[in-house]
Amino acid sequence: MTAKRLFDLIVSLALLALFSPIMLATALCVRLALGPGVLFRQKRPGLYGRPFTILKFRTMRAGPGTDAQRLTPFGRFLRATSLDELPELLNVLRGEMSLVGPRPLLLRYLSLYTREQMRRHEALPGITGLAQVSGRNALSWEERFALDVWYVDHRTFRLDLVILARTVAAVFTRRGIHAEGAATMPEFTGIKPGLHGPDPRD
Repeated sequence: MTAKRLFDLIVSLALLALFSPIMLATALCVRLALGPGVLFRQKRPGLYGRPFTILKFRTMRAGPGTDAQRLTPFGRFLRATSLDELPELLNVLRGEMSLVGPRPLLLRYLSLYTREQMRRHEALPGITGLAQVSGRNALSWEERFALDVWYVDHRTFRLDLVILARTVAAVFTRRGIHAEGAATMPEFTGIKPGLHGPDPRD
């Protein structure tokens, strides 16, 4: 067992114990606000693109419409406070995710990545990551992928601690929760090869 995996296990267990009353209260509120089905489950690409089922609290009502139209005021609050992400601690316990790593996106995006962008899957996906503390959904896709790949190439235990500390600050300031005109980010439709975001070290 690596030091990173051991750290993930210890911290995720501690956070689940600490936040269990909040998670129970949130589950009850989701049930009352949105009806049956407290958890949102969806297949996402994990390490090397292998699919796993991500767990979140539901934030959208069922039925037709865009994500922005189906996102409820309570769901918007859950996203703004990142409470919807707490069930992902169970994914960390299962070894499907890490506390820190590139965020797992949609399976259908896999065929749209360039070879360089695909390298973001060389690390376990994370609950938080370098892109999330550097602008989150206010970043362009090019910027997000550049940060993800940079993290894969430069990941260290110290960097993970820095990202976790910056995550706490980002949650409280609620920066970059969604891109303009979208519930989170606009649909990724591919990026022309050769386009890259800024060097994340700048």
